[in-house]
Amino acid sequence: MSDVATPAPEPPFDWAVETEARVLAEALRLAPDQGWTWRMAYAAGAAAGLGVGETELLLPAGPRDLAALFSRACDAAAMAALGNVDPKSLKIRERIRSGALARTDAAMAHEAATRRWAGFLALPTNADLALRLVWESADAIWRWAGDTATDENHYSKRALLSGILASTLLVRLTAGEAAAETHLGRRIEGVMTFERLKGRVARVHLGAWTAGALGRLRYGVSRG
Repeated sequence: MSDVATPAPEPPFDWAVETEARVLAEALRLAPDQGWTWRMAYAAGAAAGLGVGETELLLPAGPRDLAALFSRACDAAAMAALGNVDPKSLKIRERIRSGALARTDAAMAHEAATRRWAGFLALPTNADLALRLVWESADAIWRWAGDTATDENHYSKRALLSGILASTLLVRLTAGEAAAETHLGRRIEGVMTFERLKGRVARVHLGAWTAGALGRLRYGVSRG
């Protein structure tokens, strides 16, 4: 037998994943001027080397798919930023604060694109997508924080954190970092206890809880 070690096989190339990353990078460059539109989606695809048909194959919902890719990229960036933080060393409120700040910072790394993204998601026709994406973000943070609830608390925690994430991003975009941190601290102090989560969930529906913040994102943040 040969003593030469066989090189490890390279991971398989995933065309969709690799191409999505390239198109999203172009979208973030174009979105500040063009917004999250089909026109921008086609332009981003072309800049990434795709034809119209390939862009439509990759992004059948066009800007909605790109908006989802951006949100999930921000979720991943937030989790990466939290990689060196041991959540078990923090109190639960500190875990949620750290997670919410990391997620907000990830979005603000592309501030101009995020402003247009927030306005796009605040459109009534995109309410379903906005709620799904903010729920995913809240779920990622709670899982990082060590939440293992499988009863109704699983849903109430994510519903409340969804509202906190949406409103904190709004404050960050409109009033700056210090104001956003102050707002976040107040919101966490107000709701991040088991008793208050349990007591308020009966009166809070996820759509109602985030609709106000999303509406303000539409009219208070969107610039053209």
